[in-house]
Amino acid sequence: MKNIIKISLCAIVLMLATACARDYMETTPESSVSPATIFSSTDNVQLAINGMCKMMTTQYLSVQGLNGEGSIKTWYGNHGNDLMRCNHSGWATFWNHTLHESVNSTYLVYPWYYYYKIIGNANQVIENIDGVEGPEAERQFFKAQALVFRAHAYTMLMQLYAYRWADSQNGSSHGVALRLSSSANEDGTYDIALSTQAECYAQIYADCDEAISLFKASGLDRGADEFYKPNLNVAYAVKARAALVREDWATVVACAPEARKGHPLMSKSEYMDGGFSDENNEWIWGVYEADDQTIYYYSFFAYQASNASSSMQRTRPLAISKELYDQIPATDVRRNMWLEPTEEEWAACDAENKAASAFSKRAKSEFASKLYSTSNIHAYMSFKFLCTFLPGGGSFNIYRSAEMYLAEAEALCHMGGQDAKVQSLLNELNKNLDSAYKCTKTGADLLTEVKLYRRIDLWGEGFDWFDYKRWNEPIVRKSKKDGGNFMSYYAVTINPADGNKWTWKIPKNETDYNKLITLD
Repeated sequence: MKNIIKISLCAIVLMLATACARDYMETTPESSVSPATIFSSTDNVQLAINGMCKMMTTQYLSVQGLNGEGSIKTWYGNHGNDLMRCNHSGWATFWNHTLHESVNSTYLVYPWYYYYKIIGNANQVIENIDGVEGPEAERQFFKAQALVFRAHAYTMLMQLYAYRWADSQNGSSHGVALRLSSSANEDGTYDIALSTQAECYAQIYADCDEAISLFKASGLDRGADEFYKPNLNVAYAVKARAALVREDWATVVACAPEARKGHPLMSKSEYMDGGFSDENNEWIWGVYEADDQTIYYYSFFAYQASNASSSMQRTRPLAISKELYDQIPATDVRRNMWLEPTEEEWAACDAENKAASAFSKRAKSEFASKLYSTSNIHAYMSFKFLCTFLPGGGSFNIYRSAEMYLAEAEALCHMGGQDAKVQSLLNELNKNLDSAYKCTKTGADLLTEVKLYRRIDLWGEGFDWFDYKRWNEPIVRKSKKDGGNFMSYYAVTINPADGNKWTWKIPKNETDYNKLITLD
């Protein structure tokens, strides 16, 4: 597998829809391999697909924390109600929703830059694959993979740069720019207006549907160890996630079971010991990082792994919200993913939740295998993510079966009259992790239960902020004096209408370049 993915960033000419400069749409090669060479055979197109996989673990914009897909999780998805970065006031401006309208901010630009870069590469494959020499099945398979990349990118862009569906006036408000071609307009420009939300989701669905059809027609699948490449399951997973955001409950229910076929939930031992850094059968799609291709301190795990040697994790570990942790049943082994203090230890923690000496000594003894030797110890810190090589490298999932169980359960709650099915899905989700769990709740209480277990099981995987946004629920972070454990600079309430309705504005560099989009 290491040799398969060992190539430069996508070895094709790119349509760089990156919102970085007037000339950002110019097509310039990122490697010495020409488009004519890449699109001369299906064997070479496979290199382009590999390159798109590699783009998901690459450092961008000369900013340490912007590392492809991992930064979307760490920075954008996790800054919600249930996770915090200990001892680090520097992230408060970002995590407290003060940058959503800062159209020149690197952090506002980054997702636009990153996902349109993927879209530009996918468009090249989609446009050129039909004329490539090679078996028809391979042409179908690689085109399907490119379509999945594009659908995933647009799904994530819609969650960031468009209003929640409930505020979209049934899809009539603006979505994002649907760039489906690498060619210039007749006037030589690349200007394109924003499409409506309804149009954007229709395109995501169309890409997924075409990918599903092509995957089936090809009769091919990715290799057994190629979890980092899209396949039929991934196409269904992307459509299920998009439909959940779109509040299209019937489509979620249709797609989520298909996505998780052949991907059983992790066992207790898998979940507790490396299930989020070592690929396993529950992973539907993931990001692969090899130790000989590491991006070092830029990596996802350098920001999230408790055993990383990076200064970010050694001095500023991740922690779960005490209020969420207290809702996890005592019989649930997931409680062991975080460092629970005794009442005495909690009382002795300082204002930053940093452990006193006795608590620190106990934690370093009991969790030695999950900590770097010089790590600071904070109450409720996470042991969920473990790097597989230093300073913070390893693979991580983008979609896994648990998300699909929870998505289906949530959709069924909204459809009504499906309590027994929802209970069954929650019982299946939890049976390996809490032998005492049995769901008997109904109605509104059942939906609350689904949301709770989504928060618990998917914690730290980049869903927190996205979920609270689409649920239209406020973020309420409490400090220690108010019964929580958030640092004072994070202990704020953010209502659904705040921060441009939690919607990142279109970057100014895009509107400077693209005359068909204007700033609000």
